[in-house]
Amino acid sequence: MQVTETLNEGLKRGYSITLTAAELDEKVNAKLTEAQPEVQMKGFRKGKVPMALLKKQFGQQVMGEAMQEAIDGAMSKHFEDSGDRPALQPQVKMTNEDWKEGDDVEVEMTYEALPQIPEVDAKSIKLEKMTVAAEDEAVEEALQSLAASAQNFEAKDGASEDGDQVVIDFKGSVDGEEFEGGAAEDYPLVLGSNSFIPGFEEQLVGLKAGDEKNVEVKFPEEYGAEHLAGKDAVFACTVKEVKAPVAATVDDELAKKYGAEDLDALKGQIRERLEAEYGQAARAVMKRQLLDALDEMVKFDLPPTLVETEAKQIAHQLYHEDHPEDHGHDHGEIEPTDEHNTLAERRVRLGLLLAELGQKAEIQVTDAEMTQAVMQQARQYPGQERQFFEFVQQNPQMRQQIQAPIFEDKVVDYVFELAEVSEKPVSKEDLQKAVESLESDD
Repeated sequence: MQVTETLNEGLKRGYSITLTAAELDEKVNAKLTEAQPEVQMKGFRKGKVPMALLKKQFGQQVMGEAMQEAIDGAMSKHFEDSGDRPALQPQVKMTNEDWKEGDDVEVEMTYEALPQIPEVDAKSIKLEKMTVAAEDEAVEEALQSLAASAQNFEAKDGASEDGDQVVIDFKGSVDGEEFEGGAAEDYPLVLGSNSFIPGFEEQLVGLKAGDEKNVEVKFPEEYGAEHLAGKDAVFACTVKEVKAPVAATVDDELAKKYGAEDLDALKGQIRERLEAEYGQAARAVMKRQLLDALDEMVKFDLPPTLVETEAKQIAHQLYHEDHPEDHGHDHGEIEPTDEHNTLAERRVRLGLLLAELGQKAEIQVTDAEMTQAVMQQARQYPGQERQFFEFVQQNPQMRQQIQAPIFEDKVVDYVFELAEVSEKPVSKEDLQKAVESLESDD
């Protein structure tokens, strides 16, 4: 077999592979000889079918297999000998399309090689980690928020307002006929909670205890009960009591509602949560510092197709961010701008660099880490967690999408350990501004 270089331009590579007819015939005969002892055919004992008959019966099938194996073997040997790593799956096509048995097989292989990535001295990188203390004021603010969410309702005089709770009796009817499940007594309804069908709660605003009201609504077209979907309905309502929201008292009882032994223990939990949130935000800021530093430190050629694909993805994503009303993908080709291409180059460069650093450090994503990540994503599909797990198991591309950010974060943490990191105490507001700056730059 002959392999001849036809293209070597930047990272683009091209090779002509020739498998002679004699080599192919030899491989076919070897495969038939290997299979012969197990072949059974009418008129012959097992293993005694003549080679000529085997070749006539199975030659075309075996020839295709032998041809594919030979080409695959030549490609593997080429990558092993050259040290090249293709950025994407190589493109392989037969160049003598009028090939017939007895001809040599001529194949063209083209690909873009991954570049040689320069060494990075992680210990020379200087980073600044923002630190924020969970001040008493922030803890108190979080406590008041918890108290508000654990609010009670107390009876009040006067008309109901949005946010009040009304205790009502109601009976619903469609075309004058009451329907099953459309009635209740002493039902506590918080106005503005959107827990009833659209238009219901708004009509109870401004009523007092003892008032009666016929609430006229229309069931949504997609309503769960088919016999009610899209129907006009009337609910005869009687307001029995109007209650105003009252925040819960910040005390030990509130703490127990949230699983803490007492108020001091709840404050400790809140402080830990706030510090964890600050820490995650500070890590995001420091990660951007690291990526900026790496982007400045290392330059190398990039596979054009990887950059082009990434630029198209960026352009497509930003288009949908700017046009949230367009949920489809029939908007035609979105041409990447220079800004998209620049961002794509950065992402591809950093992606390749982090992959190289991770490989050299032998960083791997464990099965336990993958399982935890899949479980976390599965929670987005209540009742369908098992189907999601099966989908991920059967979809290598989905597994790669889940694994990639885990791997990247592990590599980033590895570089953090090597880099020179200094801490800088800042206010919560300064940290928030730094985070917002990241979002505006993306």
